Amino acid sequence: MRLDEPAWWYREPPSGMATLLQPVAALYGWAATALYWRATPYRSRLPVICVGNFTVGGTGKTPLVLYLCERLKAAGHEPVAFTRGYGGRLSGPYWVNAKSDVARDVGDEALLLAKAVPTLVARDRRAGAQAIETGPHSVTVIVMDDGLQNPGLAKDLALAVVDGSVGLGNGRVMPAGPLRAPLAFQLELTDAIVVNERNAGEGGRIGCILEMAPVLIEQTDVDGHGGESKEDTEC
Repeated sequence: MRLDEPAWWYREPPSGMATLLQPVAALYGWAATALYWRATPYRSRLPVICVGNFTVGGTGKTPLVLYLCERLKAAGHEPVAFTRGYGGRLSGPYWVNAKSDVARDVGDEALLLAKAVPTLVARDRRAGAQAIETGPHSVTVIVMDDGLQNPGLAKDLALAVVDGSVGLGNGRVMPAGPLRAPLAFQLELTDAIVVNERNAGEGGRIGCILEMAPVLIEQTDVDGHGGESKEDTEC
């Protein structure tokens, strides 16, 4: 559990507070789903890979984005990382300079990504994709850090990262739990699930719930980079 999240989000069975907030969570989940399906996403001329997650907070998305960009470059592609710049004040579209920019402007993740590949910050995903298409860098593929539930940009491949130490918590939508939207809806948006196996088997609600999509187990090395993955075939 991360320090800025309620401990009761990760209790089974759900706590009294989670039950009390369930009506609000149901309304929030309905709104998130409705807004997504009513939107018209922008279809980039470039392929778009999205690395997102089902829950609020960090699950290891950025290390996986770095790993994918490394593999894409090794295969001859020219990837660009695309992030909203969480924690930064700039709304973008803005190309990150790893040598001169600071975290208060673009966010920590954007600086980390920019050390490896060209990185663009934009809170408006449509505007960001268009800036990448017309930008100064040669690019063959966009790799998004977060944005699974954002309807502004169509994705060609969507991966959801799950923190293997806490899983999906109590399985409820915020504020009753850590989910960003109803799980069934989020699974519709997802092509594969990557479980960050820091403490394998300890996370709640991973097992049979996540058999609804292909599941990979990501071994994370000491530097925080995604290592070799293996397919999880057990429930």
